[in-house]
Amino acid sequence: MSFLFSAFKRSREVNSTDWDSKMGFWAPLVLSHSRRQGVVRLRLRDLQEAFQRKGSVPLGLATVLQDLLRRGELQRESDFMASVDSSWISWGVGVFLLKPLKWTLSNMLGDNKVPAEEVLVAVELLKEKAEEVYRLYQNSPLSSHPVVALSELSALCANSCPDERTFYLVLLQLQKEKRVTVLEQNGEKIVKFARGPHAKVSPVNDVDVGVYQLMQSEQLLSRKVESLSQESERCKEEARRACRAGKKQLALRSLKAKQRTEKRIEALHAKLDTVQGILDRIYASQTDQMVFNAYQAGVGALKLSMKDVTVEKAESLVDQIQELCDTQDEVSQTLAGGVTNGLDFDSEELEKELDILLQDTTKEPLDTLENPPETLYTNSVPKPRILDAELEAELEKLSLSEGGLVPSSKSPKRQLEPAL
Repeated sequence: MSFLFSAFKRSREVNSTDWDSKMGFWAPLVLSHSRRQGVVRLRLRDLQEAFQRKGSVPLGLATVLQDLLRRGELQRESDFMASVDSSWISWGVGVFLLKPLKWTLSNMLGDNKVPAEEVLVAVELLKEKAEEVYRLYQNSPLSSHPVVALSELSALCANSCPDERTFYLVLLQLQKEKRVTVLEQNGEKIVKFARGPHAKVSPVNDVDVGVYQLMQSEQLLSRKVESLSQESERCKEEARRACRAGKKQLALRSLKAKQRTEKRIEALHAKLDTVQGILDRIYASQTDQMVFNAYQAGVGALKLSMKDVTVEKAESLVDQIQELCDTQDEVSQTLAGGVTNGLDFDSEELEKELDILLQDTTKEPLDTLENPPETLYTNSVPKPRILDAELEAELEKLSLSEGGLVPSSKSPKRQLEPAL
């Protein structure tokens, strides 16, 4: 920690490793601290107080801010305002006149040190804040019309922008991105937003001013009607109290005042309905214009996509496809016919031969029962024929060896019976 709180060397060339490690720690920390705090404006004194530890402050924060300025991640507030048209900001001129004298002299003498009170702007954080404000406006009822009063927009962004200067910087960033334009009309500042997130804002015209005045008239009439409604209820309550107290004349006067107030309310309601009807027609016409533009874009895209497509070309293409399909069917039928090797067979002769084969197969079972077929052995040696006398002699030998009987040559069959 003592190493990180120590000052940087005069030059990075003295010890580049220590310089880079220390810069790699403090530069991201300064930006992440500002992001957590929700601020886009930085001062060296505020950072020193925020990072103070055990009574010690980081001695190299000024060098860190100089490096961030050199890399473009930070920008002096006055330089940022000079890059955008900020003439509508009441305090814009004063910023240039109230620059710290120390910074002015050091800049003239070629010293780039950052004064402790100099206000710096985190460029990336300002862009994020501007995107947040734009989304906030798009999701609010104010987005029904692109023109809105600066005071109403400021009230809407009170939670996102902690102070007025931050709110003005956000508007300047949106103005730099050509997403808003600011105009002062009759002493009141109005802001016009771009229609889409990727569209560029157009200058404020007479139609925008007229619609804005109608919106202001609608709000004024609504507030007036609300006030008169409260006054009517008050007159009614006074008449009720006077009647209970027995003051009939006072009660009658209160009722007359109530009736006059109600007539005024009816007249204001009629005017308010007229204004709202005009605004509804304007909003409808704007919607119609958007739909018309979408139709035009669609027609243009369709023309480009069908630039080389005609009915004749489509019919020719369909004919070619049909012709190819017919050719494919013919080839398939030809291949399915097979190859006959030049031999033509008469179908009638084939049917007669088939009938003969069927008749033979019906006679075959009877012949098989009367004369059982001999088993045919292919590639086998013919079996020798054995005589009955030889079989009897072989059997007699077996009987003698098992029963111990003496064989007789006269009656071999009779001698065979006891053995069996």
